[in-house]
Amino acid sequence: MNKDELEVTARNLADLTFRLLASCHEKEERLAKSHNLTQAEFRCLKSMQEGEVINNREIANRLRLSASRLTRIIDGLVQKGFVVREIDPIDRRNMRLYLSPKGVEFVKKMNDDYTQIHKEILENIERDQHEPLINAMTNLLTALEKWISKS
Repeated sequence: MNKDELEVTARNLADLTFRLLASCHEKEERLAKSHNLTQAEFRCLKSMQEGEVINNREIANRLRLSASRLTRIIDGLVQKGFVVREIDPIDRRNMRLYLSPKGVEFVKKMNDDYTQIHKEILENIERDQHEPLINAMTNLLTALEKWISKS
């Protein structure tokens, strides 16, 4: 690939990833709204695993959020009964967070709905293109993560 071809491909990739990100935000916003969540609450719940106990710093890093922003999100999830927040007995400056029983069931339902959306999306793509699509997206994600780690 010569320099001009690389430039054109890079411009196409830049446009596609911009549009894909906007569409993914819209998809998440619709799903969050259908479950009476904010998009931030949806992302927070999506990042938590059943049985996982995580501290506030870890989840803020996972979501790339400030501690104050995360606190507001967690406040909403605690009020809705999806997350339990307690002081870490080892380090009282930290909070331990985990899904409540209600939260575990809710996240299972939410993840099922999320998977269903992606099944519906895949129905618009020829079946023989599913594996190449996943491979290409995996390669793109790996390259992006590699680029981010350099920064």
